[in-house]
Amino acid sequence: MVEYAILKYLLQNRAVYNKYYNYINIKYIKDNYKDIYKLFIGIDKYYTNNKEATSLTLAELEATVLSMYPMMKDVERGLLSTLLHQIDSNNSQEESIVEYLRQHRNRSIAGELAIVAFDVSEGRKIFSALEEVYDKFEQERTREQGNLYVSTSLSKLLLSVSGDNGLRWRLPWLNQSLGSLRKGDFGFVFARPETGKTTFLASEVSYFAEQTDKPILWCNNEEGGDKVNVRCYQASLGITLEQLRANPEQCEAEFMQKTGGRINIYDDGAMTRHNIEERCRELQPGLIILDQIDKIKGFTSDRYDLQMKEIYQWARELAKKYCPVIGICQAGGTGDGVKWLNMNHVDSSHTAKQGEADFILGIGKVYDEGMGDVRFLNISKNKLIGDDDSIPDFRHGKIECVIKPEIARYEAV
Repeated sequence: MVEYAILKYLLQNRAVYNKYYNYINIKYIKDNYKDIYKLFIGIDKYYTNNKEATSLTLAELEATVLSMYPMMKDVERGLLSTLLHQIDSNNSQEESIVEYLRQHRNRSIAGELAIVAFDVSEGRKIFSALEEVYDKFEQERTREQGNLYVSTSLSKLLLSVSGDNGLRWRLPWLNQSLGSLRKGDFGFVFARPETGKTTFLASEVSYFAEQTDKPILWCNNEEGGDKVNVRCYQASLGITLEQLRANPEQCEAEFMQKTGGRINIYDDGAMTRHNIEERCRELQPGLIILDQIDKIKGFTSDRYDLQMKEIYQWARELAKKYCPVIGICQAGGTGDGVKWLNMNHVDSSHTAKQGEADFILGIGKVYDEGMGDVRFLNISKNKLIGDDDSIPDFRHGKIECVIKPEIARYEAV
């Protein structure tokens, strides 16, 4: 009986329970196999109450079931012992049980997709409900296909966290302080409005595009996308808008040669997490920019700080799945006119945003006479390992820069 084999496998491996239990039709088992049903919910109760357990024995399962049904009669106790013995003596191949569970899960998700798709077509649900079910399937499939265990090879480990395979910054000081960006890295840049966040991005992203053969996904939900792309042209070529207008064909050819046309600006003021995930699946990017990250829709927490935590956790997951992620957000009112912005100046988040980031870079601006083009960069969090040329004393360093909006560049003083 296949149920015996499934029960035995759930007993032996909590990971299998975590992965497949919710897809088992417990109601069907309850209606047709009441005694086996008690064992299934007994396993669920044991794992729920014992968070650290990786498996359970038949004796532990029996004790759990008896505690759930203290009025069980002697005949029922005898049947329970018989069932446990039959489970223990089951010799089904592990591979066949795993494949059975996998196919059962896939059918369950396909059925859920069909039901939700019908509800969407009838107007009872919105399209994002369908995207959520599909995303669940994609996450399961990706998890199965990928290797979830960290390599034990020291040379591979060192190459993944340092070495020469990351994206280098245009501003040399950032290479000395943060080091290169690599898959799994997530951080954010924050500043007050009209400080030069987009100019900073254009300066760096246009340089990143020269180093990768993968697309760069720039999710833009604030400033006009065309204007952002023009800034990328200026930053890449280091020229003014007037120079671009003077010879657009030549400038475009030079820009495409340098960047390979890899900067993809997805421009949508109402973009959702599902829109961005779809773009990621299409492009398989080498870098993701989320500007402005706080405005991304599709998160459901009631409290603002918890919603921010959801967004920033999600951004970290994108970094682990695809590539480095840089978010852009605002500094709160307390950061207005402040040179060296720190984590306390991040807008309306308590610690929800800061806790998820590997690095946090604040861009400060003051209103003193003669300081209009000076920007103050401060690294208030840095968990990146860095490169061979990184300087330990710069890990949480500060630097004064000059912003050159006419060519969309930041340059160290």
